[in-house]
Amino acid sequence: MVERQLRRRGIHDERVLEAMAEIPRELFLADSLQRSAYADSALPIAERQTISQPWIVAAIAQGLELEGDERVLEIGTGSGYSTAVLARLGREVVSVERFERLAREAWVRLAELEIDNVEIRVGDGSRGASDRAPFGGVAVHATAPAPPATLLSQLELGGRLVVPIAERRSDLLTAFLRTSEGLERRLIAPARFVRLVGEEGFAEGD
Repeated sequence: MVERQLRRRGIHDERVLEAMAEIPRELFLADSLQRSAYADSALPIAERQTISQPWIVAAIAQGLELEGDERVLEIGTGSGYSTAVLARLGREVVSVERFERLAREAWVRLAELEIDNVEIRVGDGSRGASDRAPFGGVAVHATAPAPPATLLSQLELGGRLVVPIAERRSDLLTAFLRTSEGLERRLIAPARFVRLVGEEGFAEGD
């Protein structure tokens, strides 16, 4: 996976590649899907959500440009797979999931892997976690109509928000860097994501 799906497609951050190699993706899937764990595709999980394809997880992680001592905010815990990767890359992770079942199951998987630098919350991810801000990186695993202003406000100076932005034909995975002069924006790649439902995302059923 690392060589064929990631390095050959532009993932060059060695810390990200190492984290992707260390985390067993099959442990975050139902038994019936474990044979497809390293397929280059998204796979279904509970609550009509998905576990992103490995390249997407790696691209988001690389876009954050983490050095190891950051507090990271993750929006959309899902299966917990990307949470585990981020936990390898930052000092601590605060992950917000809107489905209680997914949050509970992800916590169990992370505990089995003895990953103990993660806090999982249930709530509206578009509102972030103001009591733990500022963050050195914010990873959003669902597409938003625009970069959520609250999440941008929770970035520390020099921190990055990586979020897919909904456009007519595809979602554009985009990195926003907070500088003393404002925001710098960089397109990573077009992709497809589930929608970010919440106060600063889409309404339920949109």
